[in-house]
Amino acid sequence: MKQSIGYEPADVRQGILETGQRIMAAKGFSAVGLNEILSSAGVPKGSFYHYFGSKEAFGEALLESYFKDYLAEIDATLQLPGQTMAQRLMNYFQQWRQTQSQLDCQGKCLAVKLGAEVADLSETMRAALNRGTAGIIDRLGRAIETGLKEGSLSVRGQPREVAQSLYQSWLGASVMAKIVRTTDPFDAAQRTTREILHLSS
Repeated sequence: MKQSIGYEPADVRQGILETGQRIMAAKGFSAVGLNEILSSAGVPKGSFYHYFGSKEAFGEALLESYFKDYLAEIDATLQLPGQTMAQRLMNYFQQWRQTQSQLDCQGKCLAVKLGAEVADLSETMRAALNRGTAGIIDRLGRAIETGLKEGSLSVRGQPREVAQSLYQSWLGASVMAKIVRTTDPFDAAQRTTREILHLSS
């Protein structure tokens, strides 16, 4: 995005965030310098510090923007008409698999890429990750509750605890898939998910 008189300030800020999300999802946080992001976004360095006080502040804003979009996508998936909640949940995990299996995830795998790295680098970024992942688990937990009420699934244990276990399983599968360079970890996560929700194959 090139900065010009025609761009509103919010557009410039969002352009920096979108460019940073795409690049950092591929390379990580520490390996990417501000110059690379700003050059790719077509924004002068002075503009960066107008919107973000530091790289760490940028990282926090980046994660908040990422999770805002991600949670909106979850909400849309879990509200699809004409499906049981069990079907919607499996659709969500199938979308996870498809996104994380791509070599170029276009910024959609940011939480997986940055999770372990930035949690040790920055308390504010760790807190942003914690808030975002808590939002995901909360939605999954409420979806499981709905599925229990409609009878499309069954679980042993409290819905939120089950949701947390499922999320952690898929997060681990995403990391393992990067290590082994196959989709086998996702196959295992999908089987485990169906077993936990007591869904037929």
